Amino acid sequence: MSLQTDRQYTMTPMERMLCAMDHKEPDRVPFFLLLTTHGAREMKMPIRDYFSNGENVAEAQLRMQEKYRHDCLFAFFHAPMEIAAWGGDVVYFDNGPPNSGRPFIDKPAAQIPRLKPPGIEGAPGLGEVLKTTRILAEKAAGDIPVMGVVISPFSVPIMQMGFSTYIELLYREPSLFWEMMEINETFCADWANAQIAEGATAICYFDPVASPTIIPRKLYLETGHIVAGRTIARINGPTATHLASGAALEVADDIAQTGTAGIGVSADDNLEALKQACKGKLTIIGNLNGLEMIRWSRGDAIFAVRKAIAEAAPGGGFILADNHGEIPWHVPETVLSAVSEAVHRHGGYPLI
Repeated sequence: MSLQTDRQYTMTPMERMLCAMDHKEPDRVPFFLLLTTHGAREMKMPIRDYFSNGENVAEAQLRMQEKYRHDCLFAFFHAPMEIAAWGGDVVYFDNGPPNSGRPFIDKPAAQIPRLKPPGIEGAPGLGEVLKTTRILAEKAAGDIPVMGVVISPFSVPIMQMGFSTYIELLYREPSLFWEMMEINETFCADWANAQIAEGATAICYFDPVASPTIIPRKLYLETGHIVAGRTIARINGPTATHLASGAALEVADDIAQTGTAGIGVSADDNLEALKQACKGKLTIIGNLNGLEMIRWSRGDAIFAVRKAIAEAAPGGGFILADNHGEIPWHVPETVLSAVSEAVHRHGGYPLI
């Protein structure tokens, strides 16, 4: 039986994702609801307590996947989890994602030469993420993708040292920049591979600084593009690069050359143009506007889903998701349900 041609066959989420990433049309458009803090609401727990135990996150992910009938389990907690592994601070909020505290690198010239990548085992918080990954992989039994996350070596310095200090390093201290990249690359690859070893299907490689929204393409090609190619080659599984709301079209072909399989794109990107640029090379992931979703009506959600499907879904190579890689806490459940309803009603192949 052909999964691609037999429209009576209902695929598993894993089959659906793999078919789309092979640039073929599955039974319907796959969609990822990349929910993090929503899990705390699902479990009726404060956000800080929720993230303190990987069992909480695993249970919430399983519940939300069943509730919204979407196509992945998201083992990601929050970006500052990595900063905690380096000894930095995490600042928690009652109604939104945690953030990193004061940068722990404030004198790069003195601190970077002494910096060493933290070990994964024993690092604060990382073990709970691995616990979540392991539980989800066991429960999914190969039928539902389990997505792990790393912050790219090129983008994580924004949290390690602050934006302005990092940009100055990037432009003015090339030797110190490359020294830091080698350290970050080791941690990133080790962290990705630890998640894969626990059962993650693929790794989302968050790299917003790669976007021309942040730095010129020429500078990216001289720096972050090289970093991405080296790091992704060390990861023992497939990756998708996410620009976390940054524009993607200008660098789509460059990102394809790093060895990644997908690209998370901005709500401002033209999906039809991206589809042409990525055809046969990258699966497009996006591009529902997470911030706008906060005030969407049911009709708005259905309209946005149908528009994205019409522009990017023909021929496969498309996974519907939000534009940032994390749906904001303030997006109501009614909107999430409307997105799911729209995909299930209007996303079946052949598209009408």
